[in-house]
Amino acid sequence: MILQYKKRAGSLDPQRANPSDAGLDVFFCPEDPNVSVVSIMPGENQLFSTGLSFEIPHGYMLQVCNRSSMGAKRSLVVGAHIIDSGYAGEVFVDLHNIGLEKQVISAGEKIAQLVLVPVIHFRAQELRQPGEYEASYSSDVLDIYDYPVTISDRGDGALGSTDQ
Repeated sequence: MILQYKKRAGSLDPQRANPSDAGLDVFFCPEDPNVSVVSIMPGENQLFSTGLSFEIPHGYMLQVCNRSSMGAKRSLVVGAHIIDSGYAGEVFVDLHNIGLEKQVISAGEKIAQLVLVPVIHFRAQELRQPGEYEASYSSDVLDIYDYPVTISDRGDGALGSTDQ
């Protein structure tokens, strides 16, 4: 599949480091050519421009993903993750510093990777008592955990409950 994009003057093309990589690396390309570095203090986040906009086909989204080295070595993780097919503007990367030290991002530095993901469009339907079809908002609406919606007997156990 070909994903077309536009770029602002001076911006870097997205790149796949290895042919088998899932995502395309994107780079920090400041709008102001006089900006060469941006700092992110611990606990803060910053929006970084890429200078790129993509023509995402209907039925797909671009997911902004962490670069493993940014998270593991520099404690920088991506905040906002989804770019919908209806968005035609520039892609920005929201980086959060979850570490204890100030981090500096330089112009031209790889900041994230973009993965093209198929989207299944769905409608949500409120769960009701068997046989109840009228559209009312009465107390007859069941709690999702009181009515079996899967074949699993896991119940309402949360993180780590499978092995208990």
